[in-house]
Amino acid sequence: MFEAYFPVFLMLFVAVTLAVVMFTLASLGGTHTPTPEKMLPFESGSPTTGAAHVRLSIKFYLTAILFVVFDIEAVFLYPWAAQFRTLGWFGLIEMVLFLSVLSATLVYAWKKGALEWER
Repeated sequence: MFEAYFPVFLMLFVAVTLAVVMFTLASLGGTHTPTPEKMLPFESGSPTTGAAHVRLSIKFYLTAILFVVFDIEAVFLYPWAAQFRTLGWFGLIEMVLFLSVLSATLVYAWKKGALEWER
């Protein structure tokens, strides 16, 4: 039974070992020059000094939602491209409809100014 899972365990072992080695080398060999500016807390493009409940701009959320939408597009395109010949015309039409909806989403976001960071 172990023989069937040996490649999985080997890959897991190599990945964990590589991560530990990289972190160790970075912490031992990297330069350590902490400055007061570097030590300030900073999150999501906004300094976290002041009140704990600072309202962030809606641009952060719009950017995250757009990233998820177009990331899902890429996730669905790879398996479709791999099975393109077996899906035939039906698969092509379905993907054209899917990409049309996503293109309409992109055009809508573009017209609303969601892709412009500074305003």
